[in-house]
Amino acid sequence: MVPGGQCVENEASMTRPESRVPPIFPSDGSPPTDVVSSKLAQTLSHDGTPPIVVSSPLGKAKPPKPPAPGDPAKPVAERSDHAALSEQAIATAPPWLLSAAFHMSLLILLGLLLLPARPDPRISLEASTYAEQLGDQLDFESPLPGEQRDDAEAPVVTPDRLPEVADPFAAPRPTEVFPDGRMAVGSIDAPQIGMALLGRDEGMKPSLLGKYGGNDTTEAAVQAGLRWLARNQQRDGSWSLTGPYGDGATIQNQSAATAMALLAFLGNGHTHRRNTEYTQNVQRGLNWMLGKQDDDGCFFHDGGWNHRFYTHAQCTIVLCELLAMSPSDESLREPARRAVQYLLDSQSDEGGWKYRPRYMSDVSVTGWVVMALQSARMAGIEISSENLLRVEKYLDDVGIEEGSRYPYERGHQATPAMTAEALLCRQYLGWTRNDKRLLRGADWLVMPENLIDYRANHNVYYWYYAAQVMHHLEGEHWQRWNRVMRQEVPAHQVKQGKESGSWDPSPQSLHDTSGGRLYVTCLSIYMLEVYYRHMPLYSKIDVR
Repeated sequence: MVPGGQCVENEASMTRPESRVPPIFPSDGSPPTDVVSSKLAQTLSHDGTPPIVVSSPLGKAKPPKPPAPGDPAKPVAERSDHAALSEQAIATAPPWLLSAAFHMSLLILLGLLLLPARPDPRISLEASTYAEQLGDQLDFESPLPGEQRDDAEAPVVTPDRLPEVADPFAAPRPTEVFPDGRMAVGSIDAPQIGMALLGRDEGMKPSLLGKYGGNDTTEAAVQAGLRWLARNQQRDGSWSLTGPYGDGATIQNQSAATAMALLAFLGNGHTHRRNTEYTQNVQRGLNWMLGKQDDDGCFFHDGGWNHRFYTHAQCTIVLCELLAMSPSDESLREPARRAVQYLLDSQSDEGGWKYRPRYMSDVSVTGWVVMALQSARMAGIEISSENLLRVEKYLDDVGIEEGSRYPYERGHQATPAMTAEALLCRQYLGWTRNDKRLLRGADWLVMPENLIDYRANHNVYYWYYAAQVMHHLEGEHWQRWNRVMRQEVPAHQVKQGKESGSWDPSPQSLHDTSGGRLYVTCLSIYMLEVYYRHMPLYSKIDVR
């Protein structure tokens, strides 16, 4: 045998047996004419090697079988000629050709025996989410509900979601996340312990973006905004409301600026523990912020006299979200607990919060504090039901039109911004999706004059809260809001220059001019993260 699988015979060294061999044709291709006597097999060649015995068939040829009935018989001469030619072709074929034919036949036979039967082709359907005007379509694969995917392993929530235990086998089983964003464990409400933040995990964000109408343009705007924030972080790890960028705030408040910037990174899934491009930005900002917490747990040290609980609530949300997203970092639990306790101890007799501890209430400050308390619950920090009932009582007292609309304070006129903020509090405090007061309020917020409009009514504070309310409601309310939001907000982002990735504050908006570029940019990023920032309150997460 030589490379390539061809057989080579050395006739000079081969010894043939004495017994008769099958008839073959001579090399000239002529048919045999004599019968070679078997006695010749005893004759030796001149070198003593038995010659190859060539013989023609012995005896008389058997007559051909009669043709089967109905089968037209061919002339005997024609059949004999064909047979003779076939035998001649085989006999004169070179050995390598016969070997190749034999091995080819063997390979085909083995292939037929070993290859599995090919299954019937299945029809594959692809679901896509299409933007109406702006934005490329999502590049993420979006399996249909219930579709089983064999081409990739389903991601599993990272181990830092599991508590540290002495015996690893005593730890709870990791939560399995399917490619379409579903999880397996039993049906539980989304906002319960830690679950509301799972949408930020890298394995779930694409599915949630596709499901709730985000696209490449909305996510690209988020990433550009985060790059702008990273470029403007101070050397000490903090951020500033007043610069070094253009159109800064009129009053400095580093604690509020740092908390707002960190919340933008957290909303996109970046923490101080996950290895991402912004891990160090989050770590440096967190270190700076923790250094500002006093013995009472408060974070407010600079800024306007009315900034105290805005600032402290935002810092508390940062600590609680980081704790919920990185529960293995127990160093955050005590600072988070003290920050939450400061809020609870400062609740006014009316049931809400305003600018000073235990003194009066307004919907704006109360809304930020309720968000902080909700974040604490997500992190496993217990909140007394008494404190939450007092908040509900305050909202009952301040609400108008049977609780479907809300003003800044009791006796004032209802506004879309305060209505959106109060309705979000109501959702966190237990109003159901079908609550008539909630639906009437949402109907008002999605009226054409209250949708996002940068020219007529620039109010990112309102848009931020309304986006959350509608996202939790889902359905037609969310569709009407998102159709405008996903077009308008990315379109007004700065695309060139050193402020690329930020949003310009509007000179016509009092909140924009006082808060400045960083304030407007952070709220805009929060809006575009809404698709995955929090899991919808009224949807069930499939867990088993």
